[in-house]
Amino acid sequence: MFGPPFRAYVYRIYGQHWCFNVTSESRGYGAAVLIRALEPDEGIALMQMRRGVDDLRDLCRGPARLAQALDIDRRLDGGDLRTGPELLLLPPDRPAGAVRTSRRIGISLAAHRLLRFYERGSPYLSGPKSLSP
Repeated sequence: MFGPPFRAYVYRIYGQHWCFNVTSESRGYGAAVLIRALEPDEGIALMQMRRGVDDLRDLCRGPARLAQALDIDRRLDGGDLRTGPELLLLPPDRPAGAVRTSRRIGISLAAHRLLRFYERGSPYLSGPKSLSP
């Protein structure tokens, strides 16, 4: 997490699930964005096989589900997300909808801070619906 920006920061949580973050500050400053969910667009059959589910909504909704669907684990930690090759950040195919904020999920320290960003109305969000009006 203290590396240069746009790097994959991958770690295990609860000793069993992988989480994927994008480092977001200059080297030496510990800051990253947890990727909690995404809308499946390509490679859906492969993601469904990895997850063992057919429902698109539950395919990548939640950080552990997302990592499993995309086959993200420790081997991708530190990868440059601008050049890939395994993980690559690309511009969206469509304009984003309205972006909203809410309190973060699963933390107690500074939980009141509005640091969770999401696309309003997306059925692919993780967390309770009360956090995504």
